[in-house]
Amino acid sequence: MSGLRGRRAFGVARRFARAWAWAWAWARAVAAVVGAVGLGVLLTACVGAPASEAPDASLPADAPVVAFYGDSYTRGTGASSPERRWSSIIAADRGWREFNPSVDGLGFVNNRGLGAAPSDLVEAIVAHDPAPDLVIVTMGLNDNFSMPDRAADIRAAIDADLSRLAAELPDARLIVVEPFWYTDERPESVEQIIGWVHEGADRVGADWIAGASRWIEGHPEWMAGDGLHPNDEGYAEMARRMDAELRDLGL
Repeated sequence: MSGLRGRRAFGVARRFARAWAWAWAWARAVAAVVGAVGLGVLLTACVGAPASEAPDASLPADAPVVAFYGDSYTRGTGASSPERRWSSIIAADRGWREFNPSVDGLGFVNNRGLGAAPSDLVEAIVAHDPAPDLVIVTMGLNDNFSMPDRAADIRAAIDADLSRLAAELPDARLIVVEPFWYTDERPESVEQIIGWVHEGADRVGADWIAGASRWIEGHPEWMAGDGLHPNDEGYAEMARRMDAELRDLGL
């Protein structure tokens, strides 16, 4: 963590606090309703409001800023509260200032710019002030639902997103995580997309975290009531696994 500290001063934005609470309550209510409809709607068509940044006045002004670029598994859908999602657990343990605009249903191509989702989360991360010291990318799960029809688009979007993050945030460390997966059954597309994301990470010189698609495999007790997203126990396990991987990377 010492390598991240002190790069930017951070002005606490209290005006986002109410937006955070509202967005979280709203999205949980939507998820409860949509969860009964089925897999296709929730994972590929349900785009919840992005969780706003939750400023923590207890952190020092020079606390490292860490941006998370992901979908519902990084946003924390299924958790009982935002602080129980894996990204917030990791950030709190390390004294990081978390910026997590992740959106339900989002993919490299899936649901880009639909519903309540902003058209470009990469733009939100690149434009964040202060600039992130670290960016963690956890995208790709939802793109499985556009395979194989949009295979070429997915490969191109992976390269475009990762290249832009690397080029426009040259001082930030970029970590790309193997896309998460949510069932023990794995269509061929899962390994295809994992391979494309890994290749994209290598092309831009990003760190790669392997194995994340199997972190909650074989544990139905770690899933929320909708059967699609982790519960608090599931996110705690994801945080434990991510913690070990980050430690191996010197973080």
